Amino acid sequence: MPLKSLHLNISGRVQGVGFRYFVKHKADDLHISGWVRNTPDGNLEIEAEGDDQNLEIFTDWMKIGSARAIVRLFSVSEISPIRNFTNFTIR
Repeated sequence: MPLKSLHLNISGRVQGVGFRYFVKHKADDLHISGWVRNTPDGNLEIEAEGDDQNLEIFTDWMKIGSARAIVRLFSVSEISPIRNFTNFTIR
């Protein structure tokens, strides 16, 4: 199955609520590789790589967020080239 790479930016109440660990758990469950990090402006940034179907499920979960998160703005864009990440990490 061909791989696709996405870049996601999420804002709202997304830091200090376990969101990065939520992202890693969902990525691992869906066999998605890449990374997640908090940004200095209080947002969350993700690069995710996987097959189309799993990435679609993953982005749907990111729109909801962790139990204590409040997602206010969400953006996703396809990026290239494929980075061939080997796992999913929290930065």
